[in-house]
Parts: sequence; structure tokens; C-alpha cells
Amino acid sequence: MAKGQDIRPIIKLQSTAGTGYTYVTRKNRRNTPDRLVLRKYDPVAQHHVEFKETR
Repeated sequence: MAKGQDIRPIIKLQSTAGTGYTYVTRKNRRNTPDRLVLRKYDPVAQHHVEFKETR
């Protein structure tokens, strides 16, 4: 059932604050083909920062 390129792959979001904290989520490749950038809470830095998709 699994295809070579999954429609909703698992991606890792890395903190831009340099703390090394990551989130793991899924994204839809058809709707967002570019790299994902979300503003989420970083518990190490103790405030909201941008998290960018890594491969």
C-alpha cells in the first residue's frame, strides 16, 4: 500500500532559536510543496519561535 512518495510524509521541525528542540508532524505535499515554517512554543527557550522543516 505504501508508495515511493507518500502524499503526507512525516517531517521534522527544527527550532531557529538554536536550542536543538524539534517537533515531528505530517504535511500534505500537494497543498504545501515548499518547506514548512511554523511559529510554535520552544520549552527550552521558554517562548514562541519559528520552527523550520528539515530533511
